[in-house]
Amino acid sequence: MKNSDILTCFQCGACTGSCPSGKYTSLNVRRIIKDSLKKDISDHPDLWMCTTCYNCQERCPRGIKVTDAILSLRAEAARKGHILPAHRVVCKFLIETGHAVPIDQINMTKRENIGLLETETVRKYPKALKDVRKLLELTGFNGLIQE
Repeated sequence: MKNSDILTCFQCGACTGSCPSGKYTSLNVRRIIKDSLKKDISDHPDLWMCTTCYNCQERCPRGIKVTDAILSLRAEAARKGHILPAHRVVCKFLIETGHAVPIDQINMTKRENIGLLETETVRKYPKALKDVRKLLELTGFNGLIQE
């Protein structure tokens, strides 16, 4: 995402008005974009309220890649150690289980009871978990979530 793309934003509010997270949290996409041009917002907790649904990006009349900008801002925040505690938990799940939201025994039993196959994930392929962990380690992901 180039800064010049964001500079074409004329603050119409389509992004904020179409944001489902903004209805339930303090997330204001328009303010994040505007503030990111003027100052470092890497410690702003609202960066982590975006669910990456892409509604804002799809509705932007200027075609600004709003969600991509938020993801870039998050990446910068993570590099600086600014990650919300709940997101750190999800990241730790990913390292431990290969899933951001691991399937629990209750849901595995329900799947079996209704005849669904075991999910095609690292649960079925334990060697894949080693591969996932290695990739996370090689990319420096593990270091990003350390407190």
